[in-house]
Amino acid sequence: MNTGAIYSWQAGTQAETIIELQLPKLGVFSSSYLATTIPYTTSQLSPVVKIATAAVKGRQATGRLWGMDDGSAGDAASLGVAVLLAGRVKASGEPWATAAAAQLNLLLTKTPRLAHGTGTGAISHRADVVSLWSDFIYMVPPFLPSPTYFPKLQAYYGAITGNLTLIQEAYTQISLYRSVLYSSNVSLWKHVYSPPSSRYFNDSGHWSTGNGWAAAGMLRVLATIKNSPHSSRFETQQTHLETWITEIHTGMANHLPSSGIFYNYVDKVKTTTTSFPDASGTALFSATVYRFMTLSNPPGYSKIVAAAEKARKALYSKDGATHFDNLGWLKPVVNPYAFSEAGSRSDEAQSFVLQMNHNWLLWKSEGSKY
Repeated sequence: MNTGAIYSWQAGTQAETIIELQLPKLGVFSSSYLATTIPYTTSQLSPVVKIATAAVKGRQATGRLWGMDDGSAGDAASLGVAVLLAGRVKASGEPWATAAAAQLNLLLTKTPRLAHGTGTGAISHRADVVSLWSDFIYMVPPFLPSPTYFPKLQAYYGAITGNLTLIQEAYTQISLYRSVLYSSNVSLWKHVYSPPSSRYFNDSGHWSTGNGWAAAGMLRVLATIKNSPHSSRFETQQTHLETWITEIHTGMANHLPSSGIFYNYVDKVKTTTTSFPDASGTALFSATVYRFMTLSNPPGYSKIVAAAEKARKALYSKDGATHFDNLGWLKPVVNPYAFSEAGSRSDEAQSFVLQMNHNWLLWKSEGSKY
């Protein structure tokens, strides 16, 4: 599925998709992801190790993984799990744990945080100013607990892994971000909040892909906890995560157009210069619904599942001719480099479609429950 990721978040999303689809027993959605044996061959592991290698070879002096600098503090963390996985499977060639530790240290000790008011303590998604983006929830919180579930690598992390602090920190960051970005009146997350002191922009719109990023990131943290030996210590946190995922699914399902394709801004259901039909966020919504059903089987989800099914069927209508070009690229999509503009191709959208189809097959194999 290598489509030529340019930026760190694209490569990180691609790596996570490969893990979930091709190496599922090593991913957090597996109840056996902590097993000490590695049930895959070197050849099977190679695609993820290749991405991890590029992330480590391109790392900056600051500790930031990958080479292309987009000014984000959070995006490069999306590669952290792949880097640690390469270390876990004893791939040769790179200082995996050292590189991951540097990325973690950069996030926890050198990245600016929101200093005042609601959300105080939230790690900024940007490196140079304080700015909270819904995208952050997919990039950073799923990486934070990683050292906890790779025991042989914990020595590289010093005192911060002396207990379950990183699992709690993953949850805490999600909670802080939600306290700032969640709009209770529509049950959706705003995209970007920057305090006045940052003199940076805000986007109070409810970006479809941003809501998908948030739901998908929370699902990964939920699975990390639920499938770990520490599950019973974090029951309250798991309940909150399930509630917060449901909030997003509810808000999105309430605004699904009759076409089955979400608009770029969920609740702006007419075409404007910044809001237009977007298959990318649509695929991610359905992917997270099916994954949630197999992970937690939440009650009262019939309307939400129906929305996910309507969206999936719309994407594959006319045997895919409507929403895929002749090379298999999803369309129409938001510009991955300018979130308020329509684009032509999107690397992460390809990952979202693969996740959607995979998660739908899992859900079907378990009896299409809801």
